[in-house]
Amino acid sequence: MPEAIDLLTSRRSVKPRELTGPGPTEAELATLLTVASRVPDHGKLTPWRFIVFEGEARQKAGEIIAAVFRERRPDATPDQVEHERRRLAQAPLVVAVVSRAVPHVKIPEWEQVLSAGAAATSLVLAAHALGFAASWLTQWYAYDRKVLDALGVAPEEKIAAFVHIGRPAQPGPDRPRPPLEQIVTRFGTE
Repeated sequence: MPEAIDLLTSRRSVKPRELTGPGPTEAELATLLTVASRVPDHGKLTPWRFIVFEGEARQKAGEIIAAVFRERRPDATPDQVEHERRRLAQAPLVVAVVSRAVPHVKIPEWEQVLSAGAAATSLVLAAHALGFAASWLTQWYAYDRKVLDALGVAPEEKIAAFVHIGRPAQPGPDRPRPPLEQIVTRFGTE
C-alpha cells in the first residue's frame, strides 16, 4: 500500500488533554498552514482564514472564554470556570479555521463552507503527516458571538474548527469505523 494511504488510514483524533509539547516549530506551522490552504476553492475566493493560538495567546483566549462563560452561567463553580479557561491551553497549538463564505453569483455559499471544512481536514492530516496528533473541535464558544467578537471573528464569519495540535502523550486505541456496506450505496444496482 502506498505510504500516503498508510498515513491517511492511520490518522485518528487525540483529545486536547492528551496532547503535549513540543508543538510545531515556526517552519512546521508554516507547512501546516500551507497545506491547509491548498484545498478546492471554486472561484479562488479563499473562503476561510486561520487564527493561530500559541504560547500565552492560548491563556489570553481562555480568559475571554472563561469570562463569557461566567457571565452566561453565574451559577458556575470555580472548577467549571477553570475548565473553560483552559479550553485552548491544553494542546501546544490551536488553529481556528474561520469560514468566511459570502454570497456569490457563481459559487454557492455551501461550496465555500465545504472549502473551509476541507481546510480544517487538510490541517489535521498535515499535522499527522508531520508526526503530530490533532483534534478538530467546536464547543459552545465557537458559536458565542461575544467570544467570537473578542477573538477577532467578524460578524459574517463562523468558526469551522478549533484544531488542537500537539504530540500524543501516549498511543491510544482507534475508534470503530463504520463498515463500508453501511455507508456506501451504488446507484443503478439493486
